Amino acid sequence: MDFDHIPVLLTETIELLNCKKDGIYVDCTVGGGGHAVEIASNLTANGTLIGIDQDLAAIKAAKESLSEVECEVKLVRDNYKNVDKVLNKFRIDSVDGLLFDLGFSSHQIDTAQRGFSYRYEAPLDMRMDQRASTTAADLVNNLSQSKLTDIIAEYGEEKWASRIAEFIVNRRQEQPFELTTELVETIKAAIPAGARRNGPHPAKRTFQALRIAVNDELEILSKTLDKIVPLLRSEGRIAVITFHSLEDRIVKHKFKELAQDCICPPDFPICACDEESKIEIINKQPITAQQEEIDNNPRARSAKLRVAEKL
Repeated sequence: MDFDHIPVLLTETIELLNCKKDGIYVDCTVGGGGHAVEIASNLTANGTLIGIDQDLAAIKAAKESLSEVECEVKLVRDNYKNVDKVLNKFRIDSVDGLLFDLGFSSHQIDTAQRGFSYRYEAPLDMRMDQRASTTAADLVNNLSQSKLTDIIAEYGEEKWASRIAEFIVNRRQEQPFELTTELVETIKAAIPAGARRNGPHPAKRTFQALRIAVNDELEILSKTLDKIVPLLRSEGRIAVITFHSLEDRIVKHKFKELAQDCICPPDFPICACDEESKIEIINKQPITAQQEEIDNNPRARSAKLRVAEKL
């Protein structure tokens, strides 16, 4: 199966990354290489593109997509949380740009056996890196009811979280969960019929929550953003594309924190902290897709792009 994935906000992202022809750029979630190919097309033979992805299928697809670009290409199968270690491995101290296209790809959803989708029957997996040990089945079969409630409520923003967790625990006492369809049926049974008539698929929020938990997505994002500034050269840029409010909130707050000049309490007469802004936020409001792009790629509807520059 081809790694079919349409890059979202492509024009806006490349424009705001402000690529330098001989620069070094890191696509931290290279996927099939959609954004990476466009970045590479802005670089000369003296430029370097590093692509990171924890999904082996993505690395293979990116290798093919980037086979004819002019710049130097380095592809690494790893989690983007290790971007500093990847750069260290190549003896690179700093880079001109970092791109994070968060969430999961069309390929991952459409490959039924990966277990990301509530639309296909498949093993309840959801691991982005198939070398990882914990699957979604492990979580639904072993976590306490209260922990399941917390995960579904926090990561899925699901108002029926406690009822869904209760139904999961009752169902697993009869038989452990193995398939996506078993979980979907349990979620449908937990949500009252009236609440299921409107809005998204009843399992959408719970599947999102489990995917985030299995892959530790929010914790990894937060910790990675804490260490990106030293990796950027002066005037180097970071671009982050998010797909739900939890991710966007983390990026927004981290950027705001890094752009802050003084962290003294408001009642201090003069600054005593000597803190200085580390970045300048390029777009105060997130950039979203135009209707034409949404019509061509419905996944773009929820995408938000935030960009910052190192001072």
